[in-house]
Amino acid sequence: MNATDGIGFIGVTILLIAYLLNLTDKIGKDSLIYLQMNFLGAGLACLASVLMNYWPFIILEGSWTIVSAFGIFKYARQK
Repeated sequence: MNATDGIGFIGVTILLIAYLLNLTDKIGKDSLIYLQMNFLGAGLACLASVLMNYWPFIILEGSWTIVSAFGIFKYARQK
């Protein structure tokens, strides 16, 4: 496994753990930790996609990162 694979693996693992925790009602979709996990996981997966120069996932994970950032800003404004 090279560094790009490791970065992507960590990012996807964070995303899947966030999804699993949400699905099992351990964390809510509007909780800060869920939003942060999505931001970090998608950001790492996007970085790995950039390093691989794989545009479909750069667009997907980049969009996911941006949407998560908006969620974090919205959360911060409400508090």
